[in-house]
Amino acid sequence: MRVLIIRLGALGDVAIATPFIEKILESYPESEVWLLTAPPYRELFINHPQLKVQTFPRKGLKAMCAALAWVNARKFDAVYDLQGTLRSRLLAIASRARLCAGLNRGFPYTHTPPPRGDARPDNHIFARFNAILQCAGLPAAEPRVMLVTDAAEREHVQRWLREKSLSGRPLVLMHTGSSARWVSRRWEERHFAELARALHERGLHVIWVGGPEERELNARLAAHGGVNAAEAFSVLELVELARQARFAVTNDSGPMHIIAAAEIPIYALFGPTDWRRSHALGQGGRVLTHSVPCSPCYLPVCPPQREHRCLRDLTPQAVLQRLITDGMLSNQ
Repeated sequence: MRVLIIRLGALGDVAIATPFIEKILESYPESEVWLLTAPPYRELFINHPQLKVQTFPRKGLKAMCAALAWVNARKFDAVYDLQGTLRSRLLAIASRARLCAGLNRGFPYTHTPPPRGDARPDNHIFARFNAILQCAGLPAAEPRVMLVTDAAEREHVQRWLREKSLSGRPLVLMHTGSSARWVSRRWEERHFAELARALHERGLHVIWVGGPEERELNARLAAHGGVNAAEAFSVLELVELARQARFAVTNDSGPMHIIAAAEIPIYALFGPTDWRRSHALGQGGRVLTHSVPCSPCYLPVCPPQREHRCLRDLTPQAVLQRLITDGMLSNQ
């Protein structure tokens, strides 16, 4: 058999899909299983021993036509649509698969879960993905991001830690960014700086992680304590780095979900989005919020009159107190 899994993006959603990818692989042990995703996410699966990956850009008519032709030529027997968009529906139609499971009802889907209020604010994407598997007769997945790293990634992290004189020290990861179109998700720079100083005073070493978008911000924050690691690690190397840390503090972002693969405590700062829908797997109990009437608003930029209070009023002192309460700052 040939099996196709469709999950085009974004980064966090692809990470959340990994336990379902593993469950599908377990359920089709003798089959050829493909993941169709966007080019930036291929690197998440470069070490996977079983999964085959095909990528196409998420936008553009030319890319869509190429993806449809590729799917049609492979003659897939089963399709699991974990995207749930018009684009993924067209891809499912092109597959002509006998079994086609997805959230959307109607052609071409042969297996769809019964309506359960997907629009509810407390319905996490994980629950919706599990409903797809179960309606097709597959067992439910566990809430665990599953990414495969290798020795080269581990060695790169260890070498970097030695170069920065951080080997064996109590480490904390902080991710300060978010996607460029979601600036409203970002905790204030001064809050991150104040928290970093407090952690430094207690003997913890902060590593400011991120990509090119965080380079300048991380450099400014590192002046208050810690090391700027923007662009220092690939996605899988970030998992290995996280395994060396005591905990992480992040905005609601893709790296939050990647760090979850290390299974360390993640304290995620939520304001304009609803944490119940998109918290990192296994980390719902550590979400940090400040209740205001307009949250969640799902606005990419906060209107000036609202003053970004959902995150502005989530103070460093409140975050620090939670870390103390949870024993994260203990010397043990």
